[in-house]
Amino acid sequence: MNGQINRRKFITAVTTASAATLMIKNNTSSFFPLRPQVSYDWQIGIGRRVITPKTAVWLAGYGTQRVAYGKIHDLYAKVLALKSADGRQVVMATTDNQGMSKTVYEQIFQKVHRRYGVERADFMLTFSHNHSGPCLEDDLVDYYPSDEQQRKLVHEYSEWMGDQVVEAVGEALENPQPAQLFHGKSTCTFAVNRRDNSEEEVPAMIAAGKPLKGAVDHDVPVLAIKNKSGNLLAVLFGYACHPTTLSITTWSGDYPGFAQRNLEASLAGTAALFFNACGGDQNPLPRRTVALCEKYGSMLSDAVLEALSQPLKPVPSSLGSAFRYVDLEYEEVATRDKLQHVVREGGELQARWAGRMLAKLDAGDRFAHAWPYPVQTWMLGNELLFIAIGGEAVVDYSIRFKKEFNQQTTWVCGYANEMAAYIPSRRVWEEGGYEGGPHIDEYGHPAWRWAGDVEDRIAGTVQKLVKEVKK
Repeated sequence: MNGQINRRKFITAVTTASAATLMIKNNTSSFFPLRPQVSYDWQIGIGRRVITPKTAVWLAGYGTQRVAYGKIHDLYAKVLALKSADGRQVVMATTDNQGMSKTVYEQIFQKVHRRYGVERADFMLTFSHNHSGPCLEDDLVDYYPSDEQQRKLVHEYSEWMGDQVVEAVGEALENPQPAQLFHGKSTCTFAVNRRDNSEEEVPAMIAAGKPLKGAVDHDVPVLAIKNKSGNLLAVLFGYACHPTTLSITTWSGDYPGFAQRNLEASLAGTAALFFNACGGDQNPLPRRTVALCEKYGSMLSDAVLEALSQPLKPVPSSLGSAFRYVDLEYEEVATRDKLQHVVREGGELQARWAGRMLAKLDAGDRFAHAWPYPVQTWMLGNELLFIAIGGEAVVDYSIRFKKEFNQQTTWVCGYANEMAAYIPSRRVWEEGGYEGGPHIDEYGHPAWRWAGDVEDRIAGTVQKLVKEVKK
C-alpha cells in the first residue's frame, strides 16, 4: 500500500447509481446485472455520541495511574442499525473504549432491550481496545492502583458512557432510511506479531527489508452503505491490531481514531465505524509517537479508500443472528492457601487481586470453575458472515474461521460484548507467554489460566451458531 489512491476511480465507485443497475464481475471476468428477483433494499440508521470523559477518570491500559491532560481528538460511540427487507433488525455499537466488562455490557444491553426491544443476538457491542481511552467499571479492576475516589469516578463515567451508547442506539433506530449494502476488502501491513518479533528489533528489520515473523491478519474488510442515489452514508471497516501506538496521557482514539477522522473528512457526510478483529497478539510496530499513530491511521484509511475504489459486491437484504454463552473452564481455581501466598510473595498487581479474592472467600463466595463466554454470529445476505467473540482473541481465530467458512466473506471481531481476558488458541496456549500463560488473574478471574481446550470450546460454539444463521 503506497497510500496513493486513484481519486477519479474512487469517486466513480463511491457515486455508483442504484444497486438495481449495478454491474459486477463474476469469476470469468464478464459482467452481468443483478437478479431482479433478489431484494437489495435495506433500512439503515446511524447514531453517534461523544464519550470523551469530562472528569479526572484515569486512562486505561498499561496498569499504571495515568491522568489525562487534554485530547488529540474526541472519543466516540457510533451505532449502525440494519433492517432487512423481511423486517429483521440488528444493531452494532462501536466504541473507542479499552474494554467492556460483563457488568458494563449487561447494563447497556438491558437498557437497549427494555427501551427498544432489541434481543441479545441482535445487539453487538464492540470496543476498539483503545489504550488512550478511559478505565471502565469492573474491567481490569486489580490492574490499577485505584483509590475510593478514582473508583467512584470510574463508576460515574461508566454509567454516563453507557447512557450515551443507549442514546446513540435510539438515534439509529429512530431515523431509518433506505439503503443498499456492498462489501469489499483491502490490506494494511503495520500490524506485527508481537510474540515473535521484538519491539526493539522491528525498526531495524523493516529498514533492512528483513521479513517479520509470526502469524498476522492484514485484511481490511469494508462494508459500504449507500443511499438509493449512490451516495455513501456509512462505512464499517475492521483490522486486527492493538490500538497501542500511544502511551501518553492524552485522550485519543489511537490509530482507529485517526483512520475514522480521515475517512469522515475525505467522504463528506459519511459515518466511519471501526471494529477490532483478532488482534490479541498484534501490535503496531514501531510505535510510541503521535507521528506514527497518524501514519498508521492514514495507512488504514487509505486501505479503506482503496477497497471502495474497487468493484464492490452487493449484499442481498436478509439477516440471521445467533448468540450463545459457552463455559470456558479454568485450568486451576485459586485456593485460600495459594491466595495467601500471593499476598505475601506476589507483585503489587497480583497482591491486590489475591487480597480481593480472599475478601470474596471471607464473605462466603464460592469460585466458579468456568466463565460464561459470549459468542455471536450474524449473516447478512446469506453470504457475509460476522463472527463476534469476546476478549483479546489471538489472530489464529480469525485465520481459522476464514479457512473454515469463507476467506472472502467471513469477518471476525475479537473485541465484542465483553473483555473476558486474553483468548489463546491451542497453539498459543501450548507456547505460553503473556497471551497464553497464567495471566487471566489480571482480568479478575479466580484463576491463573484457561484450560487447554479453550479453542475447541469456542470453535465448536461458533460452528453451531454459523449453522443457525445459515438456515
